[in-house]
Amino acid sequence: MSKRRLLVTGARGFVGGTLIRAVASPLWADRFDLVDFVDPQTAGAADLRDAEAVDRAIAAARPDAVIHLAAIAAPRQAKDEPQTAWQVNLMGTFNLAQSVLRHAPAARFVFAGSSEAYGAAFNRSTAPLSEDAALEPMSPYGATKAAADIMLRQMASDGLQATIFRPFNHTGPGQLSAYVVPAFAGQVARIEAGLQEPVLRVGNLEARRDFLDVRDIVDAYLRAADRDDLAAGETFNLSTGAPVQIADILALLTGMARVPVTVEIDPDRYLPNSIPVMSGNSGKAQKLLGWSPVIPLTQTLADILDVIRQK
Repeated sequence: MSKRRLLVTGARGFVGGTLIRAVASPLWADRFDLVDFVDPQTAGAADLRDAEAVDRAIAAARPDAVIHLAAIAAPRQAKDEPQTAWQVNLMGTFNLAQSVLRHAPAARFVFAGSSEAYGAAFNRSTAPLSEDAALEPMSPYGATKAAADIMLRQMASDGLQATIFRPFNHTGPGQLSAYVVPAFAGQVARIEAGLQEPVLRVGNLEARRDFLDVRDIVDAYLRAADRDDLAAGETFNLSTGAPVQIADILALLTGMARVPVTVEIDPDRYLPNSIPVMSGNSGKAQKLLGWSPVIPLTQTLADILDVIRQK
């Protein structure tokens, strides 16, 4: 059986790097051949905001599957740079999907959306949300992802073989310190190395979030990219259904510390939490993709801490 030509946008990012390593693993190496997202006119990576460059790149690559990860992914950056976030996360996705429809209409188009698209819907439910919950984003980042989610489901009616994922909070080795788990782990590692006094400073610890390992997330993306029988426009939550309080994650990490650590609330880091609990039902992904998260949170945290210690 011939391999699928797989194009990955955002391959240099946190999730992208994890996915590229997964493609090279024995589990997937005989399923995919990676193709570059390169504008042949410039020989450089295509900018999603440049529709003509994107079109040339897709025409040259002729992929059998696309996993679209490139985005303004940090919620704080999206808030600070909303124009760029809309240009990349919505219009960049539009440019890419249009070119796939034009040059590779049979290709599976896997979109990395976000649970942030649900927004206020979380506050009206005591149970993990399923995919039929309303999209009511409360942040610029969530709004850009929700808009692209809706757009791709409309384009599916025009023939785009889109699969839309709404992953919940995911972390793992290599994630930037702008995110909560590596931020905590980074402080632990610095304290162990004597680079910081033995006080770990934190913000609001009350939120409960549905945390997964990034390696489980990319497994779902690759499962979808390897399928021809998924309905166009199908949406999937990627979640555990068991939200964990941020305070509990901090306790697990400090419990792994090799030296005593004191925790202090830093008023400058303390932000109000408009969504106390975010959790999703991933039953559809389990049923249709055979996917479920398998890496325990304790392993994820230990792996993150070990990588940061090495740095």
